[in-house]
Amino acid sequence: MGSATTPSTDRRTAVALFSRLRTPQGQADPFPLYEKLRSLGEVSPAPWGGFVVTGYDLCAALLRDGDWLEPDKEWRARQGPRTRWSAPSSREISNTMPALNPPEHTRVRRAAGSFDRTTIQELGRTVEGIVDGLLDSLAERLREGEADFSALVSEQLPIATIGSWLALPAADWDRLRDLTHEQVFTQELLPSASQLARSDTALMELRAYFLDLIRHRRTHLGDDPVSRWIRTWDAMEADRDKADEGVYFLALFVLLAALETTSTLLSAMVLRLVERPERWDLLAGSPDLVPAFVEETLRYDPPTHVISRVAAKDGLLGGFEVRADDMVHLMVGAAHHDPARFPGPERFDPSRNVTQHLGFSGGIHYCLGAPLARLEAQTLLRHLVRRLPRLTLVRRPPMAPRVVFRRLLSLDVALA
Repeated sequence: MGSATTPSTDRRTAVALFSRLRTPQGQADPFPLYEKLRSLGEVSPAPWGGFVVTGYDLCAALLRDGDWLEPDKEWRARQGPRTRWSAPSSREISNTMPALNPPEHTRVRRAAGSFDRTTIQELGRTVEGIVDGLLDSLAERLREGEADFSALVSEQLPIATIGSWLALPAADWDRLRDLTHEQVFTQELLPSASQLARSDTALMELRAYFLDLIRHRRTHLGDDPVSRWIRTWDAMEADRDKADEGVYFLALFVLLAALETTSTLLSAMVLRLVERPERWDLLAGSPDLVPAFVEETLRYDPPTHVISRVAAKDGLLGGFEVRADDMVHLMVGAAHHDPARFPGPERFDPSRNVTQHLGFSGGIHYCLGAPLARLEAQTLLRHLVRRLPRLTLVRRPPMAPRVVFRRLLSLDVALA
């Protein structure tokens, strides 16, 4: 019989595992490290304070539990002036809808509207045209040799889709996409001072861009979402500057949500497709499996691997005493590989028919843009296997230096 693991041993193990998660090797394949983290228990103390949760059922329950809140601007202010939560980018992002708690979250979500069936049908025609154009460019590049699918398609489709929908000038799209990649560090698990500085700069530029856009749009109101949000916020808020701020934070949220995670989903999905020839052949012969392939991608390697919440009150979590304001990190990437929920979780299986996963979060913060992300992914996958000969992976893709938000830096493919 082995000896019981002591808390100090657990802590040393957790420190070592999170250190390895931050290496290029850990970012390329975090799942063996998640398995070791799960062995410490469904709930374990985080090395830097708070707790981590690795079990699927508990992660899902906490996302639906009103006693676990977003780390909102009031919570961030309580952490003190010399913490990562006091960085300008952290304060700025705390005003966007995903960082709000009720009742403010309810108010802003109602103002945002939703991607209803009519909107998705209209966007579907836009996405079809964008996908065809991008695949034309990809096919042309492939005739000359290998091509970076991420740069040519995955990074282009989301900004072209949301840029068209928001009626943003096409000349601005590349810069907006780059700023989106820069701002994400303020939402990472343990950002460095230099990474926070990059996020601060990016969000300052995004603020200036959208406030200028809103002022211009006010004199050219149309039927686009920004114009509709202006009308909505003017009816809700008598102060014009506050109304503009409300529109700005909605536009910022939609841009960030539509770009970063969707481009990662597209690249991860195509990586799964091209790394095994039989998967391409399977989809080419059975296109009805496309939706299941997308959902299994979201299960196997979701764009967001960690979701953070804070306790609204004192209580117990997995046998640990939790105090109000304590933070818990829901390790979604680990939960999606929980064998108690997904048998053989290390196996990518598009016939798994995943009906529930946490790739779009859960509860009141379930992703507003999930229908659009699914539309883009499914459209791209259908057109890809129908229009192009089978592609093959040239080399394993490098990953961005992140733990929370996954991103393939490139995805080099060639004709098989």
